[in-house]
Amino acid sequence: EAAAVEPAPFRHGVIPGFLAGPAFAEALRDELLGLGFRGRRNDLLSLRQSEELGGRPEPHVAALRHALCEEFRAWLSAVTQIELEPTVDISCAKYEYTDVLLCHDDELEGRRIAFILYLVPPWEESDGGTLDLYSTDEHFQPQQIVKSLVPSWNTLVFFEVSPVSFHQARSFLSEEKCRLSVSGWFHGPSIVRPARRTEAPLPRSPHIPYDHEILYEWINLVYLDMDSQAQIQEEFEERSEILLKDFLKKEKYQLLCEALENKDVQWSRRGPANKRVYETAEEDSLPDILKKFLQFLRSEALFLLLSNFTGLKLHFLAPSDDDEDAGEGRAADTAGHSSPKPEQEETDHHADSNPHQPDQPDNIPEAQDGETQNGSGAPVCAGELRRWTHGHYTLVHDTQATEFALDLLFFCGCEDWDPEYGGFTSYIAKGEDEELLTVNPEDNCLALVYRDKETMKFVKYVNHRSLARLKKHANRTGFWDFSFVYYE
Repeated sequence: EAAAVEPAPFRHGVIPGFLAGPAFAEALRDELLGLGFRGRRNDLLSLRQSEELGGRPEPHVAALRHALCEEFRAWLSAVTQIELEPTVDISCAKYEYTDVLLCHDDELEGRRIAFILYLVPPWEESDGGTLDLYSTDEHFQPQQIVKSLVPSWNTLVFFEVSPVSFHQARSFLSEEKCRLSVSGWFHGPSIVRPARRTEAPLPRSPHIPYDHEILYEWINLVYLDMDSQAQIQEEFEERSEILLKDFLKKEKYQLLCEALENKDVQWSRRGPANKRVYETAEEDSLPDILKKFLQFLRSEALFLLLSNFTGLKLHFLAPSDDDEDAGEGRAADTAGHSSPKPEQEETDHHADSNPHQPDQPDNIPEAQDGETQNGSGAPVCAGELRRWTHGHYTLVHDTQATEFALDLLFFCGCEDWDPEYGGFTSYIAKGEDEELLTVNPEDNCLALVYRDKETMKFVKYVNHRSLARLKKHANRTGFWDFSFVYYE
């Protein structure tokens, strides 16, 4: 009778005083706290969870399970007009400081009603951990939080699982309190799900014709030495990743950092929240130095240098696999000609016999009309400048493109950034939680990672701990990265 059922933003209900009598709820809480909990951490969540409670012998746990499966299921079925099966998935979770469960819709074959029973101390919205409900657009994508339910002792919340039931458990901000809850799903006949919308990816473009002079303008000269490049390539080919520290000249790096603080830079939020939340720069609003750095990242000279660093064919002058089969691998000279080992025959390519001008792409020998020398499509890149602060993240999602690619990350403004803050990029095998590689933000570092079709990536949620950094850096709420992907 005390239940309040509402239709928007999707059908949900709140039942205060769900368990009769305070003694039962307290005894249930004590039994649950005595269970074993294991930490779970991935792109979507950070929390501690019990095993499935379906077979637990503790008397109050068993009584709760029986009540949910019998009386409550019958009542819920009558209220929602959904035929529910007699079994229920049920487990217990503990959320503590910085834990989070990010935006998702709970949809899985057969799930029809989700529920959460809160067994929490007195709770304020400022403690975090609210259950946030999202509105959706015409494509069934989450838009914004339109309702937040604050956890309350012995209160049960339920909602209908559907293509629009996007919700999150907001990050936990209290360092003293623990949010204990019992949650799960009632099952019933599956509903038809609309086709998933495929997003337009970031636009890909071939290199901009800048010659090797642009490298000497920006890059620490250590990385332009051919022996260094050969050593980098050897390590990269063994590990498929490398971190190049102090990558830019110090004075150039300082100019970038100063420009990133410019108040005229316009940032726009990228969503939707079931895939990502961060800010991306509007390129037209950038100071010249940042525009020039983006040109550098798209430049022909950098495509060739990345080929030398990685052994990938990102430029027609880079040796192909056929060349490698014919003998030891060669590195293409970033000044524009191939640099063979002594026993190798000299190649006759010379890209800078007529130095390229930015408005003269046809200077590049035998690489016109969007074709590489071997006739396949030209290598391309896509990228953006991103700003990361508290509450930002990306998620692995079903529609994420999986293909062979070289990821480039260049970081700015990361001084005193602790991995505990989040914001690191994790690589995982598709369908697995275990991390293959973690790239932590580090000032003036260039990270290169080659991934295959079975490798996914995400940026870990930037949590509340990151705000502690303001004590040392009063104006620094986060960091920036230039995130680019190169395709052969």
